[in-house]
Amino acid sequence: MEGGMAARVVVACGAGIATSHAVASKLQRLLDDRGVSAQVDAVALESLPGALDGADAFVSVVKPDEEYDVPTFNGVAFLTGMGQEDELNRLVGSLSA
Repeated sequence: MEGGMAARVVVACGAGIATSHAVASKLQRLLDDRGVSAQVDAVALESLPGALDGADAFVSVVKPDEEYDVPTFNGVAFLTGMGQEDELNRLVGSLSA
């Protein structure tokens, strides 16, 4: 993000408890390691519409019922590690665009 502002990334899973927090903390660490200034928030799917207000990216651990006007990434990749590097590269590219 330009101007020294941290990007805002929202991670959501069904209940917004264990899984989204695990993915959010892993993602925060991965972004920090790459020098990407970002705030990663974990939320429950039900609070997603409000949480996405002003967000720069959305990492979904489960498929939401609706589409959002925010770049969306596959959170399962960060959960399992499969395809993680590709998804991380896409996310970093999106945040720095």
